[in-house]
Amino acid sequence: MLILEDEEEEAVCTCVPNHESENEACAEEENYEAEVAGSSGSDSEHQYDESIQSGDEVDRFRRKRKADDSPSTGDGVVKKPFSETGVESCRNNMQQNNPPDLRHWLNKFVQWSPAERKVAIDSLIVRCAPDQVRHMMQAIEPLFQRDFISLLPRELALTVLGYLEPVDLFRAAQTCRYWRFLTDDKLLWKEKCRRKGIGPMRKRPSSMPDTACSWKAAYMRHHVIENNWRFKRSAETAKFLKGHDDHVITCLQFYGNKILSGSDDTTLKVWSANTGRCLLTLVGHTGGVWSSQMVGRIVISGSTDRTLRVWDAYTGACLKTLTGHTSTVRCMRLYKDRVVSGSRDATLRVWSVSEGKCLRVLVGHLAAVRCVQYDGRLVVSGAYDYYVKVWNPETAECLHTLASHTNRIYSLQFDGVHVISGSLDTSIKVWDVETGALKHTLNGHRSLISGMELRSNILVSGNADSTVKVWDINTGQCLHTLSGSNKHQSAVTSLQSNSRFVITSSDDGTVKLWDLKTGEFIRNLVTLGSGGSGGVVWRIRASPTKLVCAVGSRNGTEETKLMVLDFDVPGACLKCED
Repeated sequence: MLILEDEEEEAVCTCVPNHESENEACAEEENYEAEVAGSSGSDSEHQYDESIQSGDEVDRFRRKRKADDSPSTGDGVVKKPFSETGVESCRNNMQQNNPPDLRHWLNKFVQWSPAERKVAIDSLIVRCAPDQVRHMMQAIEPLFQRDFISLLPRELALTVLGYLEPVDLFRAAQTCRYWRFLTDDKLLWKEKCRRKGIGPMRKRPSSMPDTACSWKAAYMRHHVIENNWRFKRSAETAKFLKGHDDHVITCLQFYGNKILSGSDDTTLKVWSANTGRCLLTLVGHTGGVWSSQMVGRIVISGSTDRTLRVWDAYTGACLKTLTGHTSTVRCMRLYKDRVVSGSRDATLRVWSVSEGKCLRVLVGHLAAVRCVQYDGRLVVSGAYDYYVKVWNPETAECLHTLASHTNRIYSLQFDGVHVISGSLDTSIKVWDVETGALKHTLNGHRSLISGMELRSNILVSGNADSTVKVWDINTGQCLHTLSGSNKHQSAVTSLQSNSRFVITSSDDGTVKLWDLKTGEFIRNLVTLGSGGSGGVVWRIRASPTKLVCAVGSRNGTEETKLMVLDFDVPGACLKCED
């Protein structure tokens, strides 16, 4: 759990030993005396001997330590005073128990070379009794328990602390005030956030403790949100958004704190994820909506009425109607002012959104186009003719036809370098987009590849066989199979992943959370009461703090609705993510 170090209780520094035992105090003092004795040759020998007899050097050592540990104004840091009891006791012992030849022995020792001193020390240890060796250990050990962080320049200290994990930094902040001052450094936490992909936090949630470092607060919020995904019972406080009657919700998207849903009832709706209120109903299609996308204030939708429509997401006005396809618009991909649509008429079309006209028609597939990807440079399409094609959208030229599947293509992923295709033939294939070469065939599923998501080199695939798999596309290796006793009991309908979790939904009426790195089942986020008897979770989409599920049934046992679960920190600003 997150350690909140911003409590008012003062922490006592435990880095410097408190020297309550006389042996530890003597060890500190003897170490200092050895440094003095070995630093200035024959002239120091007389001074050293005098200090042994008079105790002046011990007093100087004590004053030095007291000054070092006294309140400092350098960084506003107050340190605890050093205990004097052990030093006084050690001085008394030295004055009372000095052997008669100690002075001569020490004078002889300091005249030897470093190598000779090591031989002498080895010989001394061999001749010591066990209790004397134990005394040496007790005297030496405290010398290695110095607070070296406080002795380093601030830049070096921060470099050292930068290697610690954040949870260790939270613990280090409780050590002493100076460590707490260092662990609140802005650049230190900014780097931790960068590694996790955490952006700046514009406003601190009211439930979080105040901290001078906004980057540290952002990391703390991120940590709490992650724990909420793992443990918080959010289904009990979920919001239910109703508006598509008993129809199927066919497409779903999160954009900021807005939700876009499309249905076979011919409408689209824009919702507020914070309040659950329906902001807009987009009416105009005369057939069911099967594809949609929102970017900024633009919404694009494709329908069984063979058209695409361009909407203003703020006013709900239909800005353009794009006509030209001769059958259902099954898929689309929007990039800046261009949208590429795929249809059951076996063609793809490239449109200008602002002009509302068709720029190119991509002809080559022999059956319905089921999925399309577009990155502004290349178009990749998959169809029921078993082929994947790569196109130049500026010239309408087909650059590659990727032929290896033996059944319909149902899903595609494209990162600009790799094309990943999933098919009814149960295989997933990884292609090089520049050469069209097949790099890997990922086998392991036993049914239709119903959905995929690619992040960096990690691919997550869902299947009608109720299993989910995690792959490394660089090696073609299956890293995890998300199954076992907690696996779905029916086909996987939708999935989403990020750097930590995989979220999956199923015909069995459940939404499950898995650990991406280990493949372990974490928990059920949603369990419908009608699951197993008709209740279905059709689609899921997630933002960093929320999950929306499109719920319904095929036999009337479950009302059609959107279910929104919130995992954010209480008191977070609702406007920050709009």
